[in-house]
Amino acid sequence: MKYLCLVYLSPEHWNSASDDACIACGDQLRRSGKLLGGSPLHPVNTATTVRVRHGQVSVTDGPFAETKEQLAGFYMVEARDLNEAIQIASKIPPAQFGSIEVRPTRELVPGVTQAAAAAAP
Repeated sequence: MKYLCLVYLSPEHWNSASDDACIACGDQLRRSGKLLGGSPLHPVNTATTVRVRHGQVSVTDGPFAETKEQLAGFYMVEARDLNEAIQIASKIPPAQFGSIEVRPTRELVPGVTQAAAAAAP
């Protein structure tokens, strides 16, 4: 099953995990066949939020929500279950400075609503 490991960091810890440590973590996960993709993100002040309401597009600078910790990057991993995904997330270097949200992904299925997909096991 695919899991998205979302890396959250507060601004003061944004650069605490070195690129070298993150590259090494990614290389290790890639060699084990667990890493499907991932990328660090630029700081939140580069974010743009897009909304469409009643056919009207609005674009605002900044993130969707103001939070102390901000989305800093992600790892898409393959794990047999949530426990393995948590084990993988615990080894992602920024976990020492911020937090890693682990969330299973789902496939888009024609004719299935998000509510029905969420209710499925």
